[in-house]
Amino acid sequence: MLEGKLVDEVKKRLTGADLPLSVRFWNGTQIGSAADARVRIHLNSPRALGPLATPTLGGLARAYVEQDIDIHGPAREVLEIGDRLCLAGLCSDKKGSAAWQWWRHTRARDRRNIQYHYDISNEFYGLWLDKRRVYSCAYFHTPDLGLDDAQEAKLDHICRKLALKPGETLLDIGCGWGGLILHAARNYGVRAVGVTLSDHQRDYVRDQIARQELQGRVEVRLMDYRDVPEEGAYDKVASVGMFEHVGRRNLGDYFSKIFRLLKPGGLVMNHGITSAALDSRGLGGGISEFIDEYVFPGGELVHASEVIRAASATGLECLDCENLRPHYGKTLWHWVERLEARQEEARRLIGEQKYRIWRIYMAGSAHAFERGWLELWQVLAGKAADGGQPHYPFSRDYMYR
Repeated sequence: MLEGKLVDEVKKRLTGADLPLSVRFWNGTQIGSAADARVRIHLNSPRALGPLATPTLGGLARAYVEQDIDIHGPAREVLEIGDRLCLAGLCSDKKGSAAWQWWRHTRARDRRNIQYHYDISNEFYGLWLDKRRVYSCAYFHTPDLGLDDAQEAKLDHICRKLALKPGETLLDIGCGWGGLILHAARNYGVRAVGVTLSDHQRDYVRDQIARQELQGRVEVRLMDYRDVPEEGAYDKVASVGMFEHVGRRNLGDYFSKIFRLLKPGGLVMNHGITSAALDSRGLGGGISEFIDEYVFPGGELVHASEVIRAASATGLECLDCENLRPHYGKTLWHWVERLEARQEEARRLIGEQKYRIWRIYMAGSAHAFERGWLELWQVLAGKAADGGQPHYPFSRDYMYR
């Protein structure tokens, strides 16, 4: 009885939506012409009826990952049609998701969360990242720039903003696969230290240090940022795509630690995803819950104003802020297209479910950046020297030479 009502509701919704979409039920019934459809959905069991009867982007993503439904078609088309089917403008609700739970960020839990996301397979990430394996927003000088060049441009953009000079010490908090520390040591003459909680990333960076003969100039440590020794301090600190894991309640401690790690006059670049909505508790439409369960356990996004407030409260002076939102949408679509092009290899490396998680998560994130639900901010801040000023050039021209 209930199943029949849900089938009727799904048929009514899909027929009235007027979308280039076809849906085939587990019993062979079909709505819409597969030949004319840009996206084809196959319902594998009656469990798929609920997510389609009252669709949300998070609910459909969950049904896809759990293989209750199969979705065929380019990821861009899937998200565009999903957006229209779900009235996804509700995802940008200013209050976010009422069901979103804030996590406590202990060292042990943060390590487990990082390992869940990153320690699946270095080879998998190598399928779709650029040649340096930079897993953060690229910087496109022109819209047609390729991903490898755009990621190199991003690394240079960060190094220039930090005004790196030969002989300086650079700490990279959450160094990933080492793209920034290797690039900064090789091209700017700094001595660089990177910290990560991922065993796979640590091992990969060590191998790259040896291959590029950067021993003594680059070091990678398996270490929580809270445990980085403060003796000796650093001229410059970078944190790229990491502070999303810190947690709203820990932002003060995070920036206080960076303040203590910096030498007087030193600069820090904090590069990370933020919410576009003030006082956000995460995206609506079940998106935050999906990401927390399947992608980034414990991840929290705050508004850029909270980043500036938290940094300023610790004594850091915010010197420059730049929103790279359009660049991240473009970066993510590059990743999705590269992943889809090598999907069979990806499935062999990590299995069907994880492949689906990464495909739908990155496509959904690209869509969220394009729609303005998420932003990517680079916030440059400094620690006052004896004269009361960070060592920061008088104008911004130095960033674009």
